[in-house]
Amino acid sequence: MRLAGKRALVTGGNSGIGRGIVHRFIAEGARVAFCGRDVEKGAKVMAEIAAAMGDAAFYPVDLAREAAVEAMVSQAAARLGGIDIVVNNAGVGSRRAGIQDGDGPGARWAKLRGPNIDAQLFVAAYAMPWLVKSGKGAIVNISSTATIHGNWGYYCVAKAAVEGLVRSLAAEGAPHGVRCNGVSPGWIATDQDKALPASGTASGSWDMPPSLLNRMGTPAEIAAAVTFLASDEASFVTGQTLIVDGGLAITDYPSLPLLEKVGHRLYGGTA
Repeated sequence: MRLAGKRALVTGGNSGIGRGIVHRFIAEGARVAFCGRDVEKGAKVMAEIAAAMGDAAFYPVDLAREAAVEAMVSQAAARLGGIDIVVNNAGVGSRRAGIQDGDGPGARWAKLRGPNIDAQLFVAAYAMPWLVKSGKGAIVNISSTATIHGNWGYYCVAKAAVEGLVRSLAAEGAPHGVRCNGVSPGWIATDQDKALPASGTASGSWDMPPSLLNRMGTPAEIAAAVTFLASDEASFVTGQTLIVDGGLAITDYPSLPLLEKVGHRLYGGTA
């Protein structure tokens, strides 16, 4: 088990990608504290972990409130006896930001800035002393390929700031043995997508495939990448953001019909 004996704090661990990370960390031998705003979902994940004989604790918190974050990190560190790993997963996109038609630029930005970049900055700042004490601390920030595509407005800006925070924390933490990296997911199939499909259709069908692999990713696949970056196997990796999107970011969709006719013949051994 790659995280045996590690003490981890996972934000937004009560659903979606965060839930997948919590389950993977438990399976890898970590003791986990996780947080989120939805108490009912948190209780459900706690029941799942109890059934798996794992060690975890849930804290309901609004991560956009600095004082609440400070208290939560303190409680988690006390419960675990310290913190070795932080996963800044919590955040909201356009489907959950609560932006209204009448909101001005400041209101729109605040609704996306707080849960995305403010939350990650507060958690990292208050957890940093514990990570330094660990001697081999690791932070993994969850970003988004929205930073590359640029068509998601303030969400894109907030997630670009998250990737800037990765590099800043990597530089600040390095003298103390603390690494920081990021994971940038593409389209991932979660319960949220079942309720409001990103494809825009109730059946979940897409006008264009959501990746080169012609499918959405899974929370477990993101959790696998996060586990690697949080583990000692990535001991010489810091300040990097790993894109996990099935090749979506490199895809030139307008070229695909032409490639299907002639382009694939550029390489030998293909029909």
